[in-house]
Amino acid sequence: MEEAVPFWRPCLLHPPPPYSNARYTFFCLPKISTTPSQKAHCGSPILLSKVLALSPRSSVSLREPPGKSPSLSIEPSSSFREKMLFLDSAGVDLFALAEDHPPIISASLADLRATIDFLFSLGFSSVDLRRMCGMCPEILTAGGPSAFEPVVAFLLQEAGVQIGDLRHVIHRRPRLLVSDVAGRLRPTLYFLRMLGITETAHHAYLLSCSVEEKLIPRLEFLQSIGFPSRDARSMARRFPRIFCYGIKENLEPKFKFFSGEMGRELRELKGFPQYFSFSLEKKIRPRHLLCKEHGIFFALPALLRPSDEEFMLRLEVLKIPLTKFMEMLPYGKVYGGGGALLQ
Repeated sequence: MEEAVPFWRPCLLHPPPPYSNARYTFFCLPKISTTPSQKAHCGSPILLSKVLALSPRSSVSLREPPGKSPSLSIEPSSSFREKMLFLDSAGVDLFALAEDHPPIISASLADLRATIDFLFSLGFSSVDLRRMCGMCPEILTAGGPSAFEPVVAFLLQEAGVQIGDLRHVIHRRPRLLVSDVAGRLRPTLYFLRMLGITETAHHAYLLSCSVEEKLIPRLEFLQSIGFPSRDARSMARRFPRIFCYGIKENLEPKFKFFSGEMGRELRELKGFPQYFSFSLEKKIRPRHLLCKEHGIFFALPALLRPSDEEFMLRLEVLKIPLTKFMEMLPYGKVYGGGGALLQ
């Protein structure tokens, strides 16, 4: 069993924030000024602060139905109040998180402080923390820096993530921090490399996905619609984001429209798997119907990649009335002559 490499150490060069006993700083990260993060963490409090502006002896009465025991008086403990105020000051709403992740209620204040210190040391702001904890509240109960260190080591040493990109990678996919290295991250890394996806650092968001539950089913879907195994792997290699899309709600309806209404061949989809990344209702369907009505054929990239403004310019060149297409545009977009977008 490999010995964990210590990646975090207390930083004594700057005073710790008012809520913490220590501050963790990554030893080879670019120097980050503590002033912005401290100001961010001490930013404007949420309404939770007002809710907790109770005297220590304040109590909340719970009404009981008739015939039951007399109403109970619940007195919030000072440690629980302190924990909620601390998270509030860091930009995290405990009440909102507790609904989806009840274990956070019993998390110790010391563990929460260590975790928040760790995340602030990576350069995350209070706004970042609010988003990350909302996406993956398990971050706050994972065990703090000691639980995160193996993940950070894996991302830097095995997945090839550059130190300057570490914050962006974690911000995009916070669940990486609570994923088991041996049971999830490393097997997924090996599977992606087996497919030929060599630039795994650019697709680190996939590393927390299960090979059996998410990656393989997408490849099986591509084979089920007619692609040989080799072509399915090739499409995933050229467009790894295809693993992010749901089968029932995304891949299936888009392929049904592609093969049915559009009547196109698999070779087009093989050459442009990015087709699955475009909105069926906002882009694929309206553009196809307009072209079909006027007897025009565009290859998939030419049909879908241009912006609305660029697509209208192409229609004007072909002398096609733009009225119907403008009616199909998302609400709020208005175009003038020459396809120019009017603000």
